[in-house]
Amino acid sequence: MVDNQITTGRRLPLGVYLLAVSLFAMGSAEFLLAGVLPPAAQDLGVSLASAGSLISAFALGVVLGGPPLAIVTLGWPRKLTLVASQAVFALAVAVFLLADQFWVLLVARFVAGVAYAGFWAVAAVTAVGLVTAERTARASGVVVSGLSLSMIAGGPAGALVSHFTGWRGGFWGVVALTAASAAALALALPATGRREAPDVRGELRSMRQPRLWLVYAVTILSTASYMITFNYLAAILTGVTGLPEVWVPPVLALFGVGAFAGLAVGGRIADRRPFRALATGAGGIAASSVLLALFARAPIPAIVLVAALGVAGFVLNPAIYQRVFALADRAPTLAGATAVSAFQLGISLTPALAGAALHAGAALTAVAWIGAALAGLTLLAVRRDATSR
Repeated sequence: MVDNQITTGRRLPLGVYLLAVSLFAMGSAEFLLAGVLPPAAQDLGVSLASAGSLISAFALGVVLGGPPLAIVTLGWPRKLTLVASQAVFALAVAVFLLADQFWVLLVARFVAGVAYAGFWAVAAVTAVGLVTAERTARASGVVVSGLSLSMIAGGPAGALVSHFTGWRGGFWGVVALTAASAAALALALPATGRREAPDVRGELRSMRQPRLWLVYAVTILSTASYMITFNYLAAILTGVTGLPEVWVPPVLALFGVGAFAGLAVGGRIADRRPFRALATGAGGIAASSVLLALFARAPIPAIVLVAALGVAGFVLNPAIYQRVFALADRAPTLAGATAVSAFQLGISLTPALAGAALHAGAALTAVAWIGAALAGLTLLAVRRDATSR
C-alpha cells in the first residue's frame, strides 16, 4: 500500500476533518428516521412496526454490505471510492424520499446502508494514510467523531427540521450536505490508494487471524455496552430521574460532549498504549453503568454519569481501529469494512437485549446493568487479546 502526501506536522490534515464531516452527513440519516417514524408511518400509510423495518433495512445494509463492497472496490483509488459511495448514498436517499411503493423504500434504505458502510470503512483507511504512524489512532478518532456528532446532533437536528417541513425535510438536508461534502472531498482530498494490483486472496488470508476477530468481538460488545443505556436515556431521565422532558436534549448533548472528549483522549492514548485505552474505556463503561443504575433517581449524579458514559464509551473507538489496522495491515480496507459491520451489529443487538429484560418486567435501570455486564465481557476479551501476543 502506497499513500501520497502524508502530513508530518503536529496538526491533522484538512482531509481528515472533511472525512469526519462526510460521515456526519451520512450518519445522520441512520439516526434521523427514528425521530420521525410516527409521521412517516402515517404519511406512507403503513403501521409503525412496518415503518420500523426501514430502520432495520439500513442496519442490514451496513452489516451485510460493507465487506463485499470493500472487496469489489479494492482496486479503485480510495478517493474515487469515497466520492462514489457518497453519490450512491445520496441517490438512494433521494429514491427513498420520492418512491411510493414500500418495497422500493426498503431497497433504497438497504442500498444507502451499504454505501454508508463502504464509505466509513474506506474513510478510516484514508485518514490513516494521510498521517504518520504515531497519529493513526488520533486520525481515525477524528473521523469516528463524525458518527458521534451525527448521533447526538445530526439526527435530532434533522428531526427538528422535519417538524417544520414534513418528515422528508431532514432527509433532503442529508442529501444536500452529502453532495456538498462529496464535492469538497473531490476537490481537497489528496490522492491516496494502491498502485499495485489488488490482492483479494491476500486480504482474505489476513482476515483469518483469530486475534483480529477478537478485536471485532471487543467492538460488538463495547458498542452494545454503552448504546443499550444511551437508547433508553430519555426514558430513564424522565421516568426514573424525574427530569422534565425539556431537559432531556441538553443532557443527551452532554453525552455527546463526553463522546468528543473520549475520542480526543482515546486517540492520544491509543497510538502508544491501545490496550490501556481499551481497558480504560471498558472499565469506565462498567463503572458508569453501575453507578447510573444505582443513582438514577438523583438528578445531579445521573446527569454527571451520562457525560461520563459518553467519555468512557468513545475512549475505545480509536484503539479499536488501531488494533484492526495493526493486525490487518495487509487488508486494511476489508478489515475496516468488517469493523464497521461490527459497530453496527453492536448497535443492532441492543433492542433485543433491552426488550427481553423489559418484557420480563425488569425496571428501566436494568438496561444499565446489562450494559455493565457487556462491559465486563469486553474487559475479558481485551485481556485475552493483550495476553495472546
